[in-house]
Amino acid sequence: MSFNTFGHMFRITTFGESHGVAIGCVVDGCPPMIPLTVEEIQHDLDRRRPGQSRFTTQRQEPDAVKILSGVMPHPESGVQVTTGTPIALLIENTDQRSKDYSEIKDKFRPGHADFTYEAKYGLRDYRGGGRSSARETATRVAAGAIARKVLPEVKVRGALVQMGPHKIDREKWDWDEIANNPFFCPDKDKAAFFESYLDGIRKSGSSIGAVIEVVAEGVPAGLGAPIYAKLDSDLASAMMSINAVKGVEIGAGFGAAELTGEENADEMRTGNNGTRFLSNHAGGVLGGISTGQPVVVRFAVKPTSSILTTRRTVDRKGADTDILTKGRHDPCVGIRAVPVGEAMMACVLADHFLRDRGQTGR
Repeated sequence: MSFNTFGHMFRITTFGESHGVAIGCVVDGCPPMIPLTVEEIQHDLDRRRPGQSRFTTQRQEPDAVKILSGVMPHPESGVQVTTGTPIALLIENTDQRSKDYSEIKDKFRPGHADFTYEAKYGLRDYRGGGRSSARETATRVAAGAIARKVLPEVKVRGALVQMGPHKIDREKWDWDEIANNPFFCPDKDKAAFFESYLDGIRKSGSSIGAVIEVVAEGVPAGLGAPIYAKLDSDLASAMMSINAVKGVEIGAGFGAAELTGEENADEMRTGNNGTRFLSNHAGGVLGGISTGQPVVVRFAVKPTSSILTTRRTVDRKGADTDILTKGRHDPCVGIRAVPVGEAMMACVLADHFLRDRGQTGR
């Protein structure tokens, strides 16, 4: 299996399977002399960690990260810093239950990558999906914590803005509220509604989708390139690479199709701090290059495909059959996708920052 690496100057290669011994990643291209501790990486991993509420999978993984290489104490200050060499990170798997999947090892789960993996490789890891499992995203979050250190002046934050057909009230958006509920929701009232709503979904054995919004503030103007390295195209690719994501939009996104040219154009004026925009329908990117405004990305996450309802499928021999997926699954996988989306945003921005510095010398 190839293509386990993304990025150019700031490159991340992930490895491991859902029910293997461990998962991990190698971050290549991180500049030297950046202070970095395992606690900083662990902070981000703890936000994604499963089993923290009844609204996520009850798989109990501590997601304790180990830094295997790429850091050392500074000879003068003693502060641990990056060395400029590859940073290897390891997270051991401790609560996998492969027996949960033994009954369906010869059946293709609808909505999963079982059929396509077997069609491509001739076999698949039926124990939780192997590389196709969302377990892999823990390594991306770890890499994203390092990417944030490359761009300390940039603040990357994500929020769940829709669950099923229910959208938040943007007039009630409060970033501080995200830490007060298990949904990463910035609308206090809607978060309270989501509790009863998702309880019903969970108790019925079903699942529901969600929309996540990720905002990066403090991004300098000039990141990206006009043709094949557009900042927004790389962001779209990064978000689409997250498990269960089926749609991505930048700024106004699909809503731009409903606007007139006068409404959509982000007018400009000169102020005390230089050029300023009067709106941000472009989502902080014009012509593939950042404008200096907040970069805004939204992505849609489909409902978790593993549900406690019998579904029709076929087995490895091509015979029609039925399947019931057991195990511990998220009733809304979009919840834990929030820190993953933040990590992918941070990784793409760090990569483009280093590319820009290499080309322009800034």
